[in-house]
Amino acid sequence: MTPRVRRFLLPGLSTLVMMVVLIGLGTWQVHRLHWKEQILAQIAAAEVQPAVPLGVNPSPFQKISVTGRFQFDRAAQFGAEVRDTNTGPVMGYYQIVPLQRDGASTILVNRGWIPQKREAPLEDPTGVVTVAGYVRLGDKPHWFSAADDQAAREFYTLNPAAIGAAVGVPNPAPFVLVELGTDYDGTYPAPAEHLPRPPNNHLSYVITWYGLAVSLAVIFAIWGRKAWRS
Repeated sequence: MTPRVRRFLLPGLSTLVMMVVLIGLGTWQVHRLHWKEQILAQIAAAEVQPAVPLGVNPSPFQKISVTGRFQFDRAAQFGAEVRDTNTGPVMGYYQIVPLQRDGASTILVNRGWIPQKREAPLEDPTGVVTVAGYVRLGDKPHWFSAADDQAAREFYTLNPAAIGAAVGVPNPAPFVLVELGTDYDGTYPAPAEHLPRPPNNHLSYVITWYGLAVSLAVIFAIWGRKAWRS
């Protein structure tokens, strides 16, 4: 191996490894882009559909309606979110209440956002009610997920099985029904007004990673040309 070739060995291998990593990240983001576009298309299609009675295997984000009785003595709270109100930014959470159904599994219902500090009592309907909303599948905790406080019924991961076990509801449905309401009257809980719209930034990530790979190739080519001539 000549000294000139040896001079290119380490920079060339380093550049090759970095190129593989950058192209791999860009390709992964392409797959993520297609996955996110499919989810957004699914949400858009579900948004325009009316709520239908709950079937055997509801699809994610499908709008459904269920009938039962709320068990407010087993309510829990989920998440933490700041919202702008008439009095300024206010911290709050989402109320999760089991809906007991005759002859069927209990469903956990996300009734909406509630401020931590409030003066008016909550709207807790009694008797048999029909709730319309969309299906949200359960989540699993990750490395950076906040720890749940099962004793206080405070949850930061929307896991129906874990929430059900903490509030005394064995084997709830494997999803949460997020209540929808378009005519919000200012009382709490404040239900969701539409289906979620997760952000789709994957195209910018694709351009970033592939752009860095191209830039790295150009820089190495310029350096290599000068180094070969020197």
